[in-house]
Amino acid sequence: MTLDQVVELSRGAIMLSLVVGAPILIVAVVVSLVVNVLQAVTQLQDQTLAFVPKIIVMMLTMLLTLPWIITSLTDYSITLFRAIPSAL
Repeated sequence: MTLDQVVELSRGAIMLSLVVGAPILIVAVVVSLVVNVLQAVTQLQDQTLAFVPKIIVMMLTMLLTLPWIITSLTDYSITLFRAIPSAL
């Protein structure tokens, strides 16, 4: 396996992890922003109020995007397995 192939496979793995994790992270940031604004407006500074909605929405997002995540990871794994003969 050449250095270029290793770099390309590593780049693909990093990009895939960023693309797969992005929806969940974006939702977490948006929910945190909304909850923090509501806490600032109401002057309610309870830590569970900031934590629980974020976890619930992140889990729902994970459940909704799970088929796409599995498909993406499976496609990348198939690409890796198909690259094995050329690596030898």
